[in-house]
Amino acid sequence: MSLSASQLMPELGFGEHGELRQAVGETMRVHLDRWLPYLVLHRSQTDGPSLARRIAINSPAYLIWSPDDDRLALPLVEEMVAAIERRLGTAPLIFTLADQPVPLQSRTAPTLPRFVAEIAATGDADSQRAADRLEQAVSAISVDLRSCTVERCAAAGERSILVVLPSIHLRPDGEVYPQLEHDLSVAFGDALLQAACSYIDDGERAAPAHYRALGRGALLAAAKSADRKLGKVARSFDFLLSVSPINTSDAAEHFFADKAGKMPVFRYRPLAIDPDSAKRALYDIDLSILEDPLLERLLTEKRREIDQQLTMLATRNTPSFRPASTMLYGIVETELLDDALGLLGSTDPAPPRGASVTAPEIADAARALILAYQTFDERFAAEVELRDDVSGLMVSGPKLMIGSDSIMPADRVDALLAHEVSIHLLTFFNGATQGLKIFRSGLAHYEGVQEGLGVFAEYAVGGLTRTRLRLLAGRVVAVDAMLRGADFIEVYQLLAREHGFRRRGAFGICARVFRSGGMAKDAIYLRGFRQVVDLVASGASLAPFWLGKIAPGHAPAIEELLLRGLVHAPVFVPEFLARPDTARRIARLQAGLPFQSLFDPETRPC
Repeated sequence: MSLSASQLMPELGFGEHGELRQAVGETMRVHLDRWLPYLVLHRSQTDGPSLARRIAINSPAYLIWSPDDDRLALPLVEEMVAAIERRLGTAPLIFTLADQPVPLQSRTAPTLPRFVAEIAATGDADSQRAADRLEQAVSAISVDLRSCTVERCAAAGERSILVVLPSIHLRPDGEVYPQLEHDLSVAFGDALLQAACSYIDDGERAAPAHYRALGRGALLAAAKSADRKLGKVARSFDFLLSVSPINTSDAAEHFFADKAGKMPVFRYRPLAIDPDSAKRALYDIDLSILEDPLLERLLTEKRREIDQQLTMLATRNTPSFRPASTMLYGIVETELLDDALGLLGSTDPAPPRGASVTAPEIADAARALILAYQTFDERFAAEVELRDDVSGLMVSGPKLMIGSDSIMPADRVDALLAHEVSIHLLTFFNGATQGLKIFRSGLAHYEGVQEGLGVFAEYAVGGLTRTRLRLLAGRVVAVDAMLRGADFIEVYQLLAREHGFRRRGAFGICARVFRSGGMAKDAIYLRGFRQVVDLVASGASLAPFWLGKIAPGHAPAIEELLLRGLVHAPVFVPEFLARPDTARRIARLQAGLPFQSLFDPETRPC
């Protein structure tokens, strides 16, 4: 005597908040991130490409199976619907996803298959409202310069929408165009969330503030594992230390002894890793199994950036280093160069002011500021090191490294510590408190705005001096000249003779710009500062940038992750923001103070 489907089906083990991830039968998998008012269903063979299957498993509430488990599908759906309705007090909306068949088309056909999605909704008002929103969202999808067309029809039953997905990502032989498949899965997954939000918004129930709050609200083990592996590769080398000379002071002495007529010789630390081996480990990380398109995108971008850094290490002190650096940091834009030249032309070199402090005194001040953050929360576990192989101040991970021969005006210490401690270290430790450690190592291309925030901190505390502004501008001019083919001596002469830099200042800029063969990074300080000034002037909040090390383009992603509960508000906020004089300076930016006016003697912040 054969058993019924209900007798074969195991009991579903819902968690306290509705979380459920369980295999059932031969091929069936059920996943519920938390109690949600919708459910995505898909039935297909498991051994072939399926856009519908990919969209389903990227959803926070889904059930997928193959025909082998048809007996179990209906009772399992009924049990899940009943459980959700008991918990939420209303039946969930059911999305059923299906794939269009591969179009019969010659491989050499001059036309592309139709980009059409079919939507069939039941006649109840809630489903129709959701289907209207789905149609609107799908019609707005544009992929590979093509827009989607929607064909709409009715379906039997209630609280159900059938979506037949387009097949433009499939070749005539059934193989997949990977980028098209990825873009379609992200776009249609987003459209489903919009429709689900509209389903909730019936005038009686409270819809979330943003439809993406209905997305994944928990990290799968696969995401945590990928993040951990990516972080391990990133931490296996110290990029800045690896590309920075260890003999800058000695090289300067020899350069001046030769009357600036002979190219300096720089020495570097041996590489602690094999870049090729690190790249193999990097691409052994499978990001396709994360079941979260946003996290997949963020981690993929970071992997690409780490790859570029490893390429730079592999080509260190060779002619290939400079173009590799340009790939990562970009060129000097005309507007940025104009800003730099305008600054150099409108601010004269300032004479030294007041007393100077040495490295041990700088270290003591840094430790006092760190202690203030630790008093608020002990997780601000920063270290301060005095080092002979570092020039100036440098942050690497949780460490502030101070060159043992550092000396600076006493009135610059507050500004530099606001930059290094209250921006670089603070965002590291805030990022370390998040569920994913990528926020402490930094999302891709975070460095520009990170350094811009550092310069903004100097401005905010009243320590952005004319000398400092000239230094940032000089770096931009030097990078531009280097990328145009000028050598070390030519750039040194450009800075010293045409722009009035003292010899050690000009040498220091050149040493940074020509390190390891020519590094374009130093243009990002002024570029990033301009970005931050524009953000503040536009009324945008800087709050997302305290959460971890992110780029401006990641602000929408951070907003979504906050809505989904995958990241939280920053633990630490820069202490200088509470100062009355800081508030006044920021108010001037918010009032629309022109960027170049920051450099005028009448309006400069110090």
